[in-house]
Amino acid sequence: PQTGRLALYLLGLRATCPSPHSHRTLVTWLKYYLEEDWIGSWQDGHPLTTYYQYGLGILALCVHHKRVREGVIRRLLTAQNYGELGHHGNLVDTRAVVALAFTCLEQRRLVDTDLAAELRVAAHSVSRGLAEIQGSNGIIGNIYSTPWALQVFLATGTCQTESAFSQGMAALLENLEAFGTAATMAQVLPVLHGRSYLDIASMHCQDEPGTLTPLDMEPLAEVPGNKMVRLMVECPLPWCYELRLYDRPVLVPASASLLDVLQAATALKPHIFCHHGVMLFHTQDTPQGPFLTQVVGLEARQEKRNYWQLLTAPDTPLQMGIADYRPKDGETLILRLSKW
Repeated sequence: PQTGRLALYLLGLRATCPSPHSHRTLVTWLKYYLEEDWIGSWQDGHPLTTYYQYGLGILALCVHHKRVREGVIRRLLTAQNYGELGHHGNLVDTRAVVALAFTCLEQRRLVDTDLAAELRVAAHSVSRGLAEIQGSNGIIGNIYSTPWALQVFLATGTCQTESAFSQGMAALLENLEAFGTAATMAQVLPVLHGRSYLDIASMHCQDEPGTLTPLDMEPLAEVPGNKMVRLMVECPLPWCYELRLYDRPVLVPASASLLDVLQAATALKPHIFCHHGVMLFHTQDTPQGPFLTQVVGLEARQEKRNYWQLLTAPDTPLQMGIADYRPKDGETLILRLSKW
């Protein structure tokens, strides 16, 4: 696993009140992955994963009351101070995770007083910045970024009594149906109870009754009929041989997701999405669901700092992943290889 996935697992494990020694080996592995990310951040100008995962790693170790080497922390502080944290699509999430990690280190007293003061200033700066970019609908970044931002407000003790927090909470309550996966539920549930991930560190496990039971999820109802979705693939980067690589309508069932649209496109002629039986779009499994990594032979690569941006025409970014977004009949979807 990479830094971020292991960090999320350790956060979840800590919340289940494990036996004291059950996670020792995993913590050691997380320290190793974090050191690898630290080395990569100096050699390549960015971690081997992302600053989002880097920040999650520090946060998870802090929640487990483990010290992190000062050089690793200062690299993240430098990235925050110099605006290196990532492209616009995940900047809110990354800044929020970084602020939570800084606040945890400061509040748990896992760093010296001088560094703690710097981390406190940086975290409060992030909190103010998140409040400033809040939309008129209460959303900060997008609906999935909003719980991260509200966790920062809670953890840093800022904005709870101000309009930014109350408007963000109202936006979450109006859009709860968007949080349909375990990963997104894990982000929003603490906020709905007035908590952040930092509260995991101070849980009194002997008070936990252990009464959690599995939730049977109802499958989505099938919608009768079909819909027509126009699918476009664009590559505006200088090294692409043309801007528009694919543009045609795709007929799919009425309840189809964007992932279903891509799969249906593989069966159409000409077989631009499928060559000699090999599908020319690929995904990578993440805690938030499948993530689009390759389309018509063009791969989004971390080291090239590019990614496949999902939009509805003409230029509106999607707020959901390919497995969750269900386009409307007649809608135009754009897959655009973009730089960050």
